[in-house]
Parts: sequence; C-alpha cells; structure tokens
Amino acid sequence: MSDQIMLNIAGVNKRFGGLQALTDVGIKIMQGQIYGLIGPNGAGKTTFFNVITGLYQPDTGTFELAGKPYSPSAPHEVAKAGIARTFQNIRLFGEMTALENVMVGRHVRSRQGVFGAIFRHKAAREEEASIRARAQELLDFVGIGAFANRTSKFLSYGDQRRLEIARALATDPQLLALDEPAAGMNATEKLALKELLVKIKAQGKTVLLIEHDVKMMMSLCDRITVLEYGKRIAEGLPAEIQSNQAVIDAYLGGSH
Repeated sequence: MSDQIMLNIAGVNKRFGGLQALTDVGIKIMQGQIYGLIGPNGAGKTTFFNVITGLYQPDTGTFELAGKPYSPSAPHEVAKAGIARTFQNIRLFGEMTALENVMVGRHVRSRQGVFGAIFRHKAAREEEASIRARAQELLDFVGIGAFANRTSKFLSYGDQRRLEIARALATDPQLLALDEPAAGMNATEKLALKELLVKIKAQGKTVLLIEHDVKMMMSLCDRITVLEYGKRIAEGLPAEIQSNQAVIDAYLGGSH
C-alpha cells in the first residue's frame, strides 16, 4: 500500500425527485487498499457506487482518480479514466465463451479501431493475438483458465462471478469497483473470492467493495465507510467500525 490517493471524492449530492438519496458524501481511498462500503438496506451504497462509475449523474461533487479530475459523465468514459466495475446481478455475454467475454473487456484498450478490425492488417492481427493471450492469463489468474472455451452461461455461479472480475481486470483499471461480488455464493465460493481479492491487492490494484457480508468485509478491508440514509456516519479501520455505536445502532435499530 502506498501513500498515493487513488480515489478522492467529496461533496456528492444526489436527489431523485423528492428523495435526497445522497447528502454530502465523500470517500478517500489510498492506492493498494481494499476499501469497503457498507450500510443497511436503503443506505445509498448502490446509488453512490453508480455515481462513482458514471451510471448516475451527481447533482454536486468533485471527483479525482490518481490525482487527476475525472467526470462521471458516462460509464464508458469512467472506464477509459481507469475505473472498472462489476454489477450485483451478473452481466456476462451468455452465448460467448469465457475467453471471448474477457477479450471484450480488453478491447477497451485496443489501438487498432474499426479499420484494423475490418481489414485485418498485420498490426491488428498482432494486437488481437496479444488480447487473446492476455485474456487467457487473466482467466488463469482468477482460477478458471481451464474453462476458457466454455460458453459462459454454462459456468457455475461462482465461476461466472470470477469471470466478471477477469473481464473487469482486462481493462487494466487503476480502481476495481465490485458491487456485491459475494451475493448468492456459498461459503466455499466466498472463501475463494476472498483469496482472489487478496491476490488482486498483492498485485498493487486498488479495490472498492460493496458487500452485505459484514463479517467478510471486516476480515478483508483495510478501511470501511458506512452509509445510512444517504449520509456517511462512520469511516475507519474495521476494528473502529465494529465498535462504533452509530454503526451498531444503524444495523441493530437502537443502542445495544
């Protein structure tokens, strides 16, 4: 972990009609951290996540990635800036193979464009071979390399989750944003996911993680922000979060 700030967001407000979904929310993530975002249902976690990744436009807010301002104007622009995300509901190309799904992610960094794809000149062929090789490396990294040529809809649930992460990593992100990657997983799959996230961190990647499994978050994250009713009520080390009375009240509904 370094002392460089990877993601620095401040003053985010978001309103949907008469509902104030986010109120002056901010977050600061250092390079190489696994950073958690938790809160009870309806706390605003997904709204904030969607603002960060360009799905929702904020009413106000400042956004910096690796020290440079970025505009969360659209998901593809955010991806170019260096943030890759997954979704709570699996979004794979079901009729494509695992390898092809990862190659789609890698094409975000393609330099040859439409002309090269159509005319298949040497540079385009070489780049395509490089994309294919890198996609296989990523499948091996997440533990499903043996299923490279399997149609993605026939993969197990846990393997589909790993495939989504491989596709996100294919964009060479500076920040990997994961929206409830453990949702629907059994205990064995969750353990494998946790081990994978530790491997990703060991490579110097920065991870922003939303997850309902609080026990998993406390054992995995370097720091955690807690939201309730669209406001940040706590931020700190996992041990600090676990002993914070405002957090306890938010989850348990009163003083305990």
